[in-house]
Amino acid sequence: MDNEGIFSTSLEVTHGRGYVYSLQYHVVWCTKYRNKFLKGAIDDDFRQCLKDIADKQDIKIIAMETMPDHVHMLIETTPQCRLSDAIMVFKGTSAWFLFKKHPELKNSLWGGHLWNPSYFIVTVSDRTKDQIEQYIHNQRTSRGKGGRPSKHTS
Repeated sequence: MDNEGIFSTSLEVTHGRGYVYSLQYHVVWCTKYRNKFLKGAIDDDFRQCLKDIADKQDIKIIAMETMPDHVHMLIETTPQCRLSDAIMVFKGTSAWFLFKKHPELKNSLWGGHLWNPSYFIVTVSDRTKDQIEQYIHNQRTSRGKGGRPSKHTS
């Protein structure tokens, strides 16, 4: 079997001990009740918190954009990373941090929950990485104020 041509020349791989990998994921999660609180100082603190968590979890954030009610990240992980656990750490640690630094957040949230319990995750190939990275960087500009795309066109 000829293996030439399976990987594109733009694929960046990481070499581990006995394995080679390239694992990127597009991850999105929303605030509870789609509350729009990721603004100003809260947003700045949140973004720094995610960067700190990523460093501790050995996860590379390739691209990130926060909107008032959700976050997009393009991340790169190792094969040993269990994604469901990593997302739980991102959400749980950031909630704890933001509630501690900005206690006023609890006043606007029923039950004291910061994040919607669900999330979106999709694998990224070398052919779609640039497209997703561009999509994340254009979140604030491509639709004006951000948020969900409209189901109805006008």
